[in-house]
Amino acid sequence: MKLLENSKFEAVNSALSFDLENCRIDGRIESYSCKMAGNDKRLFKSLNIEANEGGHATAGLQALSPPQSALSHSPVRQYSHSYEVEGYLCDTISTKTLFYLISTLNASFNPDYDFSNAKSEEFSREPSAQWVANAIDTQLFATVGDSYGSLKPLLWTAIDEEINLQDCDVYSYNPDLASDPYGEEGCIWSFNYFIYNRKMKRIVFFTCRSTSSSVPSGNSDDGADVSMDMMDDDDI
Repeated sequence: MKLLENSKFEAVNSALSFDLENCRIDGRIESYSCKMAGNDKRLFKSLNIEANEGGHATAGLQALSPPQSALSHSPVRQYSHSYEVEGYLCDTISTKTLFYLISTLNASFNPDYDFSNAKSEEFSREPSAQWVANAIDTQLFATVGDSYGSLKPLLWTAIDEEINLQDCDVYSYNPDLASDPYGEEGCIWSFNYFIYNRKMKRIVFFTCRSTSSSVPSGNSDDGADVSMDMMDDDDI
């Protein structure tokens, strides 16, 4: 995956940090080209081998978790290419698309985290780009208020110009606490969305978190481990 330079994204990202009374918001948007490099090819080969040997794939497809819309009781969407997994009617994803999502995470959080072992069940396909835009706007308006209102049109115009939202599928990453790069103490909420334009072979990654202001920024009784966690957080 290759990070694509975008001056409008850089401007938006500089405004996607808010210091509030009770929390801090840190967000960023990044654009990636879905082109394989040397390490990407090795990961793609590994995912294919694991899918075939583990019996996880059906006609080249792997199961996703239910979308965030289902968990939030939003209107039921129509599923395509789906089958039952543990009582849920779930979307599926091709190994190649799963590879794109994992590679995007690796590129975005490099070098602090490695998501090469992430499973398809840690991802969901959301109903539409519009549903995701509404969910993001609702979350940020509720937290930041009018300060987000002035940023909103710039943000979505920049994303639409980069990837053409109406032609995109959107996936989310929803890992367990141990795998979550935002799973540290003090994280109030977070989201990770992949806006994928198959024709353009491009992904816009939108990640954001809210961290409690009560979390100490200095050393604590946990010593070096906490210091390392703080350093990793600053590098994200």
